[in-house]
Amino acid sequence: MEKITFIGAGSTVFAKNVLGDCMLTPALQGFELALYDINGERLRDSERMLNNLKSTSGSTNRIKAYTDRKEALRGAKYVVNAIQVGGYDPCTITDFEIPKKYGLRQTIADTIGIGGIFRNLRTIPVMLGFAEDMKEVCPDALFFNYTNPMAVLTNVMNTYGGVKTVGLCHSVQVCVPRLFKDLGIDETGVKASIAGINHMAWLLDVSRDGEDLYPEIKRRAAEKQKETHDDMVRYELMLKFGYYVTESSEHNAEYHPYFIKRSYPELIERFNIPLDEYPRRCVNQIEKWTKMRNELVEDANLKHERSHEYASYIFEAIETNKPFKIGGNVMNTGLIPNLPKEACVEVPCLVDRNGVTPTYVGDLPPQLAALNRTNINTQLLTIEAAMTGKKEHIYHAALLDPHTSAELSMDDIVAMCDELIEAHGDWLPAYK
Repeated sequence: MEKITFIGAGSTVFAKNVLGDCMLTPALQGFELALYDINGERLRDSERMLNNLKSTSGSTNRIKAYTDRKEALRGAKYVVNAIQVGGYDPCTITDFEIPKKYGLRQTIADTIGIGGIFRNLRTIPVMLGFAEDMKEVCPDALFFNYTNPMAVLTNVMNTYGGVKTVGLCHSVQVCVPRLFKDLGIDETGVKASIAGINHMAWLLDVSRDGEDLYPEIKRRAAEKQKETHDDMVRYELMLKFGYYVTESSEHNAEYHPYFIKRSYPELIERFNIPLDEYPRRCVNQIEKWTKMRNELVEDANLKHERSHEYASYIFEAIETNKPFKIGGNVMNTGLIPNLPKEACVEVPCLVDRNGVTPTYVGDLPPQLAALNRTNINTQLLTIEAAMTGKKEHIYHAALLDPHTSAELSMDDIVAMCDELIEAHGDWLPAYK
C-alpha cells in the first residue's frame, strides 16, 4: 500500500484540508494516510476526524496514527510537513516580548526579522532529524514543506538534509484573485506571472487579451490609498517600486525598513499596521478550539469539499501524469539569475509524472531583486548560524535584517539576541 505521511497532523484543520482533499481524489484512493504528531491528544483528534470523513466520503484510504516518527515515515511516497516548534507558549511569546523590551515591534514574526530568525533556529534541528529518518526509511520520498520560515527550512532540507523538498505556500495562488476582488476588477481571462522569494514574490506581469492591466491596477490602488484599508503596505510598495507583492500587508510591514518605526509612530496608523497580530491570532485560535474541536472531531457526519491547497493536486499530477502548475519554493539553480544561487526562490513549477520541475524566470527588475536580497541576506546567515553552531552568525543575521537594523543599534541587537538565546533555553541547541 502506497503511503502519504503527514507530520504535524495535530494541526487538525490543516490535516482536514490536505488529507481530506486526498480522500476526495480518485488517483489517491488506496493510499495509507499516515499521521504523526508529538501531541498524542491532537493526533487522536485528527485520526477521529479523518475516519469521520472517510465514512462520509466513501474513501478507500486507510487512516493510521503513529507515535513512532520513523515508522510513520517508513515507505512513504509523499511527506507533508506542518509542524511548529515551540508553539505559541512559550516560544512565540518570547519572540515578541523580548524584542519589545528593546523597542522592536513585530506583526507576525514567522519569516524573517528577529522572530523569523529564532523560529528557524529552533526548527532546523528538528527538520534535519526528519531528513535523517527519511534517508533511512523512505529515501525516494518527496517532502512538501508548509512550515514557516518557508525559504530557510526548504533550503536547509535540500542543501543539508539531502531530501527532495518543495516548499508550498498559499500566497501565490491567492494573490491575483484577492487583488482583483479588492480593486473591483474582473479576473476573467487574466494572465499573470509571479516569481521572487517566499512571501516576497512579485506579480511581474498581469494582462488580459494582450492588454497590460498594471496601469489600471495602480490607478485604482492610488485612489484606494486615500482611505483606510487592510492592504495599505502592499499598495504603497507597488506605487513606489512598481510591482505588487504576494504576501499580505501585515507580513510585508516587517520585511522592510519603511513602515514600523519608533521615530515615525504615525506610520502605524497611516498604513493600518496590526502590531502583535500573530499573538492575537494564536490566543483567538486557542479560545475557539473547543468549539472547533466539537465541529471537526465529534461530528460523525462531517463533510469536506476539496480545498485550494496544492498538495493533493501535486500528488494527483504525479500519479496520473496530468500536468498541474504551482508556485513552488525550490533552490535557485539559475532560475532567477540576479538572485544568489544559494537562495531558495519561489517560481512557477510544472508537476507531472517527472515530479516537480521548476521553470526559468530570468532576471527580476533590479529594484525587486534588490528588495529580495535584503531578506535573502538574513536567511543565508541564519542557515550559517544553524549549520556551524556559531553565535556570531546569529548576530550577523539580525544585524542584516532590514527592520531590525533600521530600529536598533548594533550593541542592542547583540544584547537582544543574547537574551533571546537564554530565554529559549533547551528549545535551541548550544551555540559557541
